[in-house]
Amino acid sequence: MTLTYQYSRALVWIDDLAQEDDPHAYDLCEQHGRRLTVPGGWRMEDRRDRFRLIVPNRLAG
Repeated sequence: MTLTYQYSRALVWIDDLAQEDDPHAYDLCEQHGRRLTVPGGWRMEDRRDRFRLIVPNRLAG
C-alpha cells in the first residue's frame, strides 16, 4: 500500500501500492499499514481496491 497526504487539509490517503516512484509517497507493508493511525484532527481515506484478484504462485495439482 502507498500513503500520501496533504498537510493543508489534514488528510491522508491510502492507495494500492503505487507502480511508479513518487518522492511524496510512502510505501508501507501490510503489517505497518494495518497499524497506521493519523494525528488527532486528521482524516484518513482508504482508497484501496477491495476486490483485488489474489492469484497463488502455483496451482495445486
